[in-house]
Amino acid sequence: MTESGSTERVSGIPLAWRRQPGHGPGVVFLGGFRSDMTGTKAEALAGFCAARGTPFLRLDYSGHGASGGRFEDGSIGDWAEDAGFLIERLTDGPQILVGSSMGGWIALLLARRLPERLRALVGIAPAPDFTRALMWPEFSEAERAALLRDGMILRPSEYGDSYPITRRLIEDGDRHLLLDAGIAIAAPVRILQGMQDPDVPWRHALRLVDAIAGGDVRLTLIKDGDHRLSRPQDLALLERCVASLLGEDGGQALPPARV
Repeated sequence: MTESGSTERVSGIPLAWRRQPGHGPGVVFLGGFRSDMTGTKAEALAGFCAARGTPFLRLDYSGHGASGGRFEDGSIGDWAEDAGFLIERLTDGPQILVGSSMGGWIALLLARRLPERLRALVGIAPAPDFTRALMWPEFSEAERAALLRDGMILRPSEYGDSYPITRRLIEDGDRHLLLDAGIAIAAPVRILQGMQDPDVPWRHALRLVDAIAGGDVRLTLIKDGDHRLSRPQDLALLERCVASLLGEDGGQALPPARV
């Protein structure tokens, strides 16, 4: 049985979520930039957890999906606060944080904020620091000047309509950079990364592996995988990964680490 609802933060913005009951450690799915909780990976994990009786939470950040607020008003820090707020109120005990793309950055921020609640972390093409490390270098000089002057530019997308990028998003992202400072995580970390990903290059995943201080870190490179990693074989790999972290006997071990 799935329970859905909306919970307001102090700001008054309603945050939409869906929750499935269960026993033992839970799973939380954190979506990517401009995505929502009804995507292919979220739905696959919902079915996976339901079949095993594992608690599962998915959510929409402010300005995303069914949540309130405007996308252009948000930032990395805001969306991490949204996710942390709902996790603290809607889950109990240890959680496996599964973050896709930007959701991987948010999962890493939450791992630092809620270490006692972290069972494990799974990054699917995780994109920590993407505003500065990946997005800013792609801007033309004219786009950078317009962003600094006007506070917002529109960028084309391969996945739909053009979308706004704000100066606040870039500047707030700078306050949450992780890769150069190092990331201390004691819990297991698993990273799934496509080598045909045009948005998050696979070498960015190598930077993340190098930045994590914990010892139990494994990177799986999918040579023909794209950014979304939503093909049936990609979803099967994700499910095996989560099963192994839940400690199930049927959870197939991941390939050796690539570090």
